[in-house]
Amino acid sequence: MPGKEDKPLLTAEKLREEASRFAERESSHREPALFGVTDGKAVGTYLEHKFQAHLRESYSFPAGNSARGVDLPELAVDIKVTSIKQPQSSSPFKSARQKVYGLGYSLLVFVYEKRDDSPSRTAVLNILHAIFVESHRTGDFQTTTGILKLLENKANVDDLLAYFEERMLPLDDVTGRELAEDILKSPPALGYLTISNALQWRLQYGRVIAEAGVVSGIIRIR
Repeated sequence: MPGKEDKPLLTAEKLREEASRFAERESSHREPALFGVTDGKAVGTYLEHKFQAHLRESYSFPAGNSARGVDLPELAVDIKVTSIKQPQSSSPFKSARQKVYGLGYSLLVFVYEKRDDSPSRTAVLNILHAIFVESHRTGDFQTTTGILKLLENKANVDDLLAYFEERMLPLDDVTGRELAEDILKSPPALGYLTISNALQWRLQYGRVIAEAGVVSGIIRIR
């Protein structure tokens, strides 16, 4: 039996292939431990750990770094699991720049529908969507849309600062001016997440689900 050192390294392409296989297999699996469980965090942790165990059967990769908040740091990919009832999750807050330029890593998002079966006392997590959001698409849709429109209209630093204030971006005067100057030099890509201000970012995936497979950088796996 091959040891860990004999396993190939996980790549982003292989990650997406394995996510597709896992989603198909998991969608028919009956799990007694999840019967009656309504805590979305518990369900998400179960599915995320099971997927990582699935990956480790065939690939070698370092464990996630909780300080960075990224599950697959070598690939710069974070795994998110969310219910179709309210497709959202949280993400560590670093700076307001994440709303403009993205989170700094890609997302692999599993969106499930949980069904309990009383006769067998098991639960099935039907994976309705598995989507890979590349890093440059992880900015906030409304924020980046507004910035790109301002740039089309020849916005300057003052225009951008006024827009930051209007959008209530968590910025002080110095970092706001630095961000505005950076935007004029290097405009952001259009993001497709909805990112709400909180102690942690709250990421909402409705637009990602709708645009997966249509927009470049948002890859539909399932």
